[in-house]
Parts: sequence; C-alpha cells; structure tokens
Amino acid sequence: MTHELPTSRTFDASTTGASADPFRTVFENNLSVMLIIDPATGSIVRANRAAAAFYGYAITELVAMNICQINTRTLAEINGELSLAAQLGPHRFAFQHRLADGRIRDVEVLPSPVESNGRRLIFSIIQDVTERNRAEQQLRLLANVFNHCGEGILITDADGVIADVNAAFEAITGYSKDEVVGKPARLLKSTRHDQEFFAAMWQSLRQTGQWQGEIWNCRKDAQLFIARNTIDAIRTPAGTTSHYVALFADITDHKEHERLLEFNAHYDGLTGLPNRVLLAERMGQAIAHTVRSGRRFAVAYLDLDNLKVVNDQFGHAAGDDLLQVVARAIAAVLREGDTLARIGGDEFVALLIDVPDQAGCEHFMARILNAAAQPVMICEQSVAVSASLGLTLFPDDDCSAEQLLRHADQAMYQAKLRGKNRYHVFDTGEERNARGHNQLIERIRAALQREEFVLYYQPKIHLPSGALVGVEALIRWQSPEHGLLAPAAFLPAIEADSLAITLGEWVIDTALTQSASWKAQGLQVPISVNVGARQLNEPDFMLRLTRILDRHPGCAAGQLEIEVLETSALADLHHVSQIIGGCRKLGVDFSLDDFGTGYSSLTHLKHLDVSWIKIDRSFVSDMLHDANDLAILKGVIGLAAAFRRNVIAEGVENAEQAEALMALGCEHAQGYWIARPMPAAALFAWVATRAAAVDGALQTS
Repeated sequence: MTHELPTSRTFDASTTGASADPFRTVFENNLSVMLIIDPATGSIVRANRAAAAFYGYAITELVAMNICQINTRTLAEINGELSLAAQLGPHRFAFQHRLADGRIRDVEVLPSPVESNGRRLIFSIIQDVTERNRAEQQLRLLANVFNHCGEGILITDADGVIADVNAAFEAITGYSKDEVVGKPARLLKSTRHDQEFFAAMWQSLRQTGQWQGEIWNCRKDAQLFIARNTIDAIRTPAGTTSHYVALFADITDHKEHERLLEFNAHYDGLTGLPNRVLLAERMGQAIAHTVRSGRRFAVAYLDLDNLKVVNDQFGHAAGDDLLQVVARAIAAVLREGDTLARIGGDEFVALLIDVPDQAGCEHFMARILNAAAQPVMICEQSVAVSASLGLTLFPDDDCSAEQLLRHADQAMYQAKLRGKNRYHVFDTGEERNARGHNQLIERIRAALQREEFVLYYQPKIHLPSGALVGVEALIRWQSPEHGLLAPAAFLPAIEADSLAITLGEWVIDTALTQSASWKAQGLQVPISVNVGARQLNEPDFMLRLTRILDRHPGCAAGQLEIEVLETSALADLHHVSQIIGGCRKLGVDFSLDDFGTGYSSLTHLKHLDVSWIKIDRSFVSDMLHDANDLAILKGVIGLAAAFRRNVIAEGVENAEQAEALMALGCEHAQGYWIARPMPAAALFAWVATRAAAVDGALQTS
C-alpha cells in the first residue's frame, strides 16, 4: 500500500557506527519514543532506546515486529489515518499501544515521511498520554456531574463569595449563575435562624471541615424553603481553606408531608386534639415525672351523654360540630401542661398533671362537667349534652398507662349507671382484690399444668361390721411455696371460672386411673368424687363425662359415684334430675352431699333419684349435745328410709357419735374417727390394719 507523502528527507536506515548521519545520532539517543515504520508492510524498521524502554522489548525484538503487534488497530486503519495526514499536513494521531507486559497505553503519534535508499518510510514520535487522558476524562465526568446533579451545588471562596453554581442551584433558588457569581452566599440567608445557629455551623467547619444539617434559605422571590445541606471545606496541601462546597436539596415538600403524617399519627382529624397514640406517650412521660417528683397525676375518662340523640335528630355533621365545640370548651378550662385527647367517638381523656390528691381534683371535674354541658346552637336550636366522668389517680392507682385508662373507663361507666352528668372515682382497693383473685386463678392454672395437684382418699365404712364400702377422692394442692393445701384454700377462687370444669374433670380422670391401679393390685373399691355447680351445670356435662369414661374401659358399673352439694342440685332441679338419670344409664351412682343445708330439701328429695344421702357434718358434730341437731338427724334418716335411699354420716369424730348414729338407723359413716384422708399408696396399709382390727374384735366377741 503506497500513499502520497509530503516531501521527505533522505535517511540511510542501514548506516551505523561513528560515521553515522547526525540524524541517526539524534534518533537513537533522543529521550522521546521514536519508531520508523514501513507503511507498505507495517514492519518496524528502526526503534530507539526510549522505545525499547517504553514498550519493554529489546531494540532487536522491536525491529523484528510488525507495528500491528504494538498498535491495537489494523494496518489498514493505521494507513488510513496516515493518508489523512498526507492530505492535511502535520497531524497528531491518537492510538492505543500494547506493551510487552500486556498493558494498554493511550499514545499520541506525530508521523513524518522519510526516504531511505529509495524506500518511503514513516518516522513517528510517540508520546504516552494515558494519565493526561484519564485526568481529562475525570474532569469531564466531574463537570458532567456538576451540571446534571439533581442537588444544588454552591462553590465559594474562603471568604464565602460565590465562585460557581450548577443548574440545580438555579432551579431551586430562582437565581441564575450570572446573578450570584461574585456575590456573598449570605444572599440566600433567611430570618429563621439566630446567630448561635450560624456560629455553631462555622465552628464545625473550622474544626472538622464539614457541616451537615437542615437550614431555612430564601429564594429569589422571597419564598422560604428548607434544605438538607452538606458543606465541605476544600483545603490546600498547606492546610489552609481555599474554597467551600455546599451540596443541598430542597426538602420543603418532604417536610410538609412528614408534618402531615406526624399530625395524622398523633392528632385527631376532627377536633385537632391529641389522639390515643400521643396520649399514651404523654401518660408515659407523666408516670416518669411523677415517680421523680413524688406528686400525682389524674386520668379523667369522659364520655358525652346522649350524643346519639343529637346525631339522630340533626345528623352526624351536626354531631361532629357539637364535638368540636365541646372539645374546645373543655380544653379551655384545663391548665397549660394538661392534655385533652379524643380517643374515639364521643370519648375524651383529660390528663391532669401535678394534682395534690383526690379532693384537689373535684374542682377540675366540676369545671369539665360544666364546660361539656354548655348549650350549643345547632340548626338554630340550642342543644346541650352532659358528660359522665371516670377518675383515677397515679400513683394511688399504681399500674401501667393502659391499665389507668381501663380503670378510668370503668369508673366512667359507674358514673353513667348512677345517673350521668357526674363523676366517679375508681376504687383501687376493690381492684386490688380483683387483681389478687385473678392472679390466684392463674397460679392454680399453672399448678395444674405443672401437675402439682394430688388426690387423697378418705374411707367410708359400714359401722356395724367395720367393712370398707368406698372412698371419697379429695383434691389437695402440693404447692412448692405453701406446702399441702386443702380445697378451701383454692377451690372457692375458681367456682365461677372455666378452670373449675378443667380441674373437676382432672379429678374424675385421676380417680378412675387410681381405681384401675387398685383393681390390678387386688383392691376393688368404689370411688366418689365431688362435682361443683359450675361443672354440673354445663350443657354438655354428660358428653364430657362419657368421654372420660371411654378412656377407662375397665371401670365397672358402680365403681364411680358423683357427689353434688344439695344447694347445687336445687339450683336447677330439672337439669340435675336429667343428669342423674343419664349417669345411672352409664353405671354411675349419685349422692347428695351436705344434706339438710339446702332450702326445701325435704320437699324436693323425691325428684332426685340419688343412691346416697350424706348427712352434713354440722348436724353430726353436736348431735350428742343439741336436741335440734338430733331431731334433724332422726328426720333425715327417717326420710331416707321412706324414699329407700342409703344414708351416710360425715364428720364422725368419736365412738359415741358412731354408736348414736347406729342407734338412729344410720349404718354408714366417714370421718377422722375412722380415718383421715390419705394418699393412694397408704390405703393398702390402712385396709390391712382395719381388717386385722375387725378380726380381733370378732374373735373377742
């Protein structure tokens, strides 16, 4: 490939030694990278020492190479560039050359045509411009970022005089670049910040070289905007500040959105009062303040009376107007520092800080009630409502903020029940009792889960023979803290709770399990269990009992007996009669416990098809000394005989009582004289001892 080149000088490419052309001497020893190339073939004809050092090849290696082994472009592309040079004259070309170690460098090539021995060659001076190109590219990138950045950029000199701004600055502030360059940056200053604010900002810049924060600025049209700002000090190598660069974004809309979200999250949209969330925060603060100060605060729960009447008569819009007026009236009578919150519907809460005592709150309650009852004009009619208030004081009512609200609400409900338009103070003593009761129920529930309950068994005997005729299963609580507890210590607490059913079914299930164990050991004895009114009156009592019996298929008919208090049975005579009938079909007997203590028990006996009647211990204990008790015993025993019921006396504590009972015709008994309630494992030993005693008595007789 040949090209028309500019007029060239003659150069002997083969000349060497001391007699060489001076041009050759300059070529070989020049510090610039130089190559001579045959444009027709791309062969490197000559290379100087600087070229060898730059490319990383020996001179002999370079002159044996083709330029395309160094240049990343093809020979055709290279010659095309040279052809352009022939037309335009001296020209610098930008190429990328590959070094021996594989690195690519940006180079500028200044080619000149030369002639050697009739050959046209290209003499090239090559300059490495890689770092310069990178620097220029970085500058172009920075300029592009500066001009297209979405945030405003302001550059000042060390004295705060504006040196440059970007397009975003112009868009945010309304000032053009020409209007601000050369002027002090304080032209953006607003009146929202005091001197202390700016003093702190400059102190941070001097000490750390940076300041970040939010600042109110002023646009060209005098409108204020808030900016999120970062200012950096640009320092010279000597450490002095040469410029300041401020990067800022207009966050006015964002702040307004945040404000609206904050308002909606903490304030009621209708009245503008704090809502439940903000009230909870302030109550938490009030608790902390009160603990530190030793004073009190009060929570007054307010509910408007008869607002529904207003809504029904005038519409909900009128009701909302009334709520707004009442809210303003109540807020006006509170002190600075107190809080009035609307927590929903027509319910408000007043948080009164630093009150002396309950008596000191009375005038506050009167003022609130009076404010709520002021007439309001609605649809040209004067309308008035009243309010019911519930009050509780912390730390007299020492509980959480949520519980304080609940207690004040309970007191407000009492005020409504007592006639409305009044206030009622929460009774902390009553609450403590209820709280203790609930805690006991939870402890009993946990004890059942931890298997802390056990059954003790008290024998029942046939008095004439001394033979064992059954045992009564009696629950005990083996408490880790208090030891063995009798039923009176815990059963009354759960009488009205569903836990009574759970515990009652546990007793039946455990007793049947023990019965099966005794049977396997050769002792077969009926077991009676007590069933309380809560359990007995469950609509599905029979279904639940059947499921328990199904888990104990070895339980024979007559092995389980259910004891119910007479008072429980008489509460719903028809229901209990149906239960007794159903249990008889399952082979389960019934006994009526504490007989004689219930109202009209004698007249209702015929409706209860029970197998046993248990005479209450209160009649047995004084039968030897009280003629009335003795008369009752005679009547009960006679009545049982008339209705063909078995009768058993409980609470027999001595032989004299036993003899008297047998004389009256009562042949069955249980009590401490016979045996105290005992663990299941102790019953075998008692039976053996009892049998030996009976045998001895028979032999003696």
